[in-house]
Amino acid sequence: MTQRWKNRPEGSNWGEFGDNDQVGRLNLITPEIRRKAAQEIQTGEAFCLSMPLDYPGGSTLFQYRKPPKFFHEKRGAGHNFNFDMSQVSGCFCDVICDDAVLLYTQYSTQWDALSHVGQMFDADGDGTPEKVYYNGFRGGIDIIGPDEADDPAGASALGIENAAVTGVQGRGVMVDLERIHGRNRALIGYDELMRALSEQGAEVKTGDFLCLYTGFADLVLSMNKNPDGQILSSSCAVLDGRDERLLQWITDSGIAAICADNFAVEAYPAREGTGDQFPGLPLHNHCLFKLGIHLGELWYFADLAAWLRRNKRNAFFLTAPPLRLPGSVGSPATPVATV
Repeated sequence: MTQRWKNRPEGSNWGEFGDNDQVGRLNLITPEIRRKAAQEIQTGEAFCLSMPLDYPGGSTLFQYRKPPKFFHEKRGAGHNFNFDMSQVSGCFCDVICDDAVLLYTQYSTQWDALSHVGQMFDADGDGTPEKVYYNGFRGGIDIIGPDEADDPAGASALGIENAAVTGVQGRGVMVDLERIHGRNRALIGYDELMRALSEQGAEVKTGDFLCLYTGFADLVLSMNKNPDGQILSSSCAVLDGRDERLLQWITDSGIAAICADNFAVEAYPAREGTGDQFPGLPLHNHCLFKLGIHLGELWYFADLAAWLRRNKRNAFFLTAPPLRLPGSVGSPATPVATV
């Protein structure tokens, strides 16, 4: 495979897992690391880490994502739902239900694919920035949308199906920010995160999933599908994507992914950047574009966090595959923590 870039972004790991790598730091979850992660299972209790996928409700959090919508195929005079099979054979007594759903892949509990966020960047070294994603894959060539083609292929590279094939399992480590800050808005930089890790005795290892409990998803659920954008935007802890020391720690830590119960993981909008141009989503830029670190958003951690508090633990075995949906830039998820 010919290297697809001459310049790589400062601080990136492009090429370090191979010129054609499409899963980034999930490569760090080796069979041995997964085997050790399974040793976190002590009682066998399991926790669902997904909100109902029809939450948050409406489009207040992000106007371009909409709730699920169900459809049903016609069958005979009615639909293939509560369909009485005796209509097709007098011998059959079955009643059948089928359905279909229009599902925005990043509406609720989700994974961001590495094709979700890229950057205008001069990867060719010709002085002209182009649309580039992790490991030098290109917008309009490898990631093709309806503005580039009448029959768009989506993410023919860096699609979420690549993560699904790796087997997304490993050691999750909870940082309980809700325990420290409650529902108060708090911008979490390097110092605050290190303090939380130290106070909670949490050790982060290579290949871990860093899980951040802030209480945001609990607040969303309490709003019963009628989210108040003003309250949500001023509540709960969020990572400070402009904190360079935090970004460097993410690089050095060896974590495979970051999963949070809030919208975007980082503060959005972020603090004002410096220079003539800067990313509006600095943590997304650092993780998805530079390092190949997948991000999970709007996960549900309340029940697991309560159990971990009672049992003075912060690590667990995490199973969190996305859908094996070729070409998608994100995926709904139903993660499971086993303790």
